Amino acid sequence: MFLWGTATASYQIEGAVTEDGRGPSVWDTFSHTPGRVRDGHTGDVACDHYHRYPEDVALMAGLGVNAYRFSIAWPRVMPTGAGPVNQAGLDFYDRLVDALCERGIAPVPTLFHWDLPQALEDEGGWLSRGTSRRFADYAAVVAERLADRVRMWITLNEPFVHMVEGYGLGIHAPGRALMFDALPVAHHQMLGHGLATQALRAAGVEQVLITNNCTPVWPASDSPEDLAAAETYDILHNRLFNDPVLTGAYPDLSAFGVEIPVRPGDLETIAQPLDGLGINYYNPTRIGSPRDGLPFRFEEISGVPTTAFGWPVVPDGLRELLDSLKARYGDALPPVYITENGCSYDGLDDQERIAYLDGHIRAMRQADVDLRGYFVWSLLDNFEWAEGYHQRFGLVHVDFETQRRTPKASYHWLRKFLEAQSTDT
Repeated sequence: MFLWGTATASYQIEGAVTEDGRGPSVWDTFSHTPGRVRDGHTGDVACDHYHRYPEDVALMAGLGVNAYRFSIAWPRVMPTGAGPVNQAGLDFYDRLVDALCERGIAPVPTLFHWDLPQALEDEGGWLSRGTSRRFADYAAVVAERLADRVRMWITLNEPFVHMVEGYGLGIHAPGRALMFDALPVAHHQMLGHGLATQALRAAGVEQVLITNNCTPVWPASDSPEDLAAAETYDILHNRLFNDPVLTGAYPDLSAFGVEIPVRPGDLETIAQPLDGLGINYYNPTRIGSPRDGLPFRFEEISGVPTTAFGWPVVPDGLRELLDSLKARYGDALPPVYITENGCSYDGLDDQERIAYLDGHIRAMRQADVDLRGYFVWSLLDNFEWAEGYHQRFGLVHVDFETQRRTPKASYHWLRKFLEAQSTDT
C-alpha cells in the first residue's frame, strides 16, 4: 500500500513544554535565549497539539491520508535523556497512536526531530559518543510501549540539517558555531541510528528507516573549479549521511580538514539493512568555486518561482534527486519514501501551494525508483524553528492566538486528489 500522509514534529506543534513531567529540550533553551528566534517566539504553546490532538487526528481523517509522520519528544519520555522513564509522556503517545489506528491512519513516528534533552546537551550533546548509546536506550523504551501497533519507525530526521544549523552555524539549537569541527556530530548521529535500529529490531519492529534531507547539487558552471566545489558540497550534504548507511563507508572528507571519530565496528553498526530510506526534498542547491575560506560557495537559483521563505521552486529537482540516488546506489537503494515535501505560503486560498504539491507529485512519479510513500510538510502551520511563527507550511491554517484550525484551499485540493487515488486503485 502506498502511503499518502502528512508530517509534523513534536517541538513545532505540541506545546505543553512543562506539563506532565516533560523535561527541557535544547529548543526550549534556545528559543528562550534573546536574539535566537525571530521576534522572541517560542514553542511553549505552538499548536497546543498535546491537548488538541483529537481535533488534529480528525483533520487527518477528513483529509483522507492513510499515514501520519510525527516525532516523539525525547524529553517528554526521558526528561534527562537517560534514567527514569516518564510514563505520563509515553501515555500521550499511546493515546495518539490509538486515535490514529482507530481512524485507519498508520502512525509513523520519528524518534529524533532535533529536540534533544537539555541535560544531554550539557554533557556534550551529539558531540559526545555517549549520546548515541542514550538514543538507543530511549528507542528501546518507546518501542516497548508502541511497537505492538506501530509497524514503521524512523530513527533520525535530517541529521545533516541538525549538524550544520545546530552545531556548525549556530542558527538552530543548540546554537554552537563550530563550522567543520561539527563533523563528529554526523558520526555520532549515524552511530545512534545504528544502535537505535538494533534496539528497534530487538523490540520486534517490522520496518526501520532513516530520513535524510537531500538536494540536487548544481555546479554554477562547467569550470573545473565549480565542478569540484559542487562535488565537495554533495559529499557534505548528501553522501556523508547516505553512504555509511547504504555502502558501509564514509565518502572522502579530506576537503573539510576534520577527522571523524570512527571506531572498529561502528560502520557495521551503521550499515544494517534498512526497510526504506526517507527523503526530505525542498529545493536544489547551486554551488560555485571556493570563497571566504570555505571549499564552496552558495549561488542563487534564478528564473524560477520562490516560496514565501525565498526557497526556489523546482519540482523536477525531486525527480532528478531520486534518479541520482538510484544511479549512485543501485540495488543498495531500499524503497524510498518522500517523508517531507512542502512550502511556505500565506493565506487560506493558497493556490501556490496547490501548484507546488501537484508539480512535485508529478515529478516524483517520473523517477525510476521503488517509491512507497509521500508525506506533505505540514499538516498544520507551526513553529518554524528560528523563524518562529512567520512561515506557514500547513495545509491547515492555525490562528496562534485562538488555536482555531481552518483548512486551506490546498487541504481541500489534496482531499480530492486522494479520493481520486482511492478510486483509481
